[in-house]
Amino acid sequence: MPGEMQKFNEALSYLKAVYPHAPEIGIVLGSGLGNFIDDVEIEKEVSYDQIPHFPVSTVEGHKGKLIFGNLSGKKIVCMAGRFHFYEGYDTEQVVFPVRVMKLLGIKALLLSNAAGGVNPNFKVGDLMIITDHVSFFMQNPLIGKNISGFGIRFPDMSEPYKKEFIQKARNIAKKLGIVLREGVYYGVTGPTYETHAEYKLIHTLGGDAVGMSTVQECIVANHMGLPVFAMSVITDIGMREDETRITHEEVLQAARQAEPSFAAIFREMIAEI
Repeated sequence: MPGEMQKFNEALSYLKAVYPHAPEIGIVLGSGLGNFIDDVEIEKEVSYDQIPHFPVSTVEGHKGKLIFGNLSGKKIVCMAGRFHFYEGYDTEQVVFPVRVMKLLGIKALLLSNAAGGVNPNFKVGDLMIITDHVSFFMQNPLIGKNISGFGIRFPDMSEPYKKEFIQKARNIAKKLGIVLREGVYYGVTGPTYETHAEYKLIHTLGGDAVGMSTVQECIVANHMGLPVFAMSVITDIGMREDETRITHEEVLQAARQAEPSFAAIFREMIAEI
């Protein structure tokens, strides 16, 4: 269809005009992880509201900027703030920036999020490598007409998170003395946190952590042949019925406390990819 790429091309043209270099790695920062940007040698910051067709992040803990620069010897582009289905965006808007980053030239995508712990062995502040996900509770971002320039109609999802990257993260964590958990991320729409019964259901269905992001971004990355690594910061433990209330402020605080270890893993990952 003529014009199906127009929105992407307009965003791409704008960004190439303000930043002429091609980034190698794309990063999406989750809630409370925005200080990771302090490690970046920033060359250009672009507010989302300046980029054609970009949504605007509305969630506290998300800065709402696309940041270009250098980290660990690589050119990177970093989303300081992502978009969520629960904000009222459709799935096309949620994944729009991932498509644009791929068009900018990235060869790998690193995703992060704050997630609720479902595995009873987890504790607040743990870092969990996402080895797989369950997306049945979220709308698939590929519903609708397939844009063949991005990928095939029925993409394979047998390795949504690249095993080579997962092994790199294991080796890095061992070298740095950081304990990493591993598990399945269960995607839900939010914005409500889960009930105790929902946590039990998710645990029964194989989830180790639950969150309101990441899955749709991972799907479109795989659609475009873009390898993905993803990591969750466990910010609360939903399986404990004595802890009856979860607040966004507590989630942000837990993420900030875990951020130094998270940043160390991501820095090394970028150097080795």
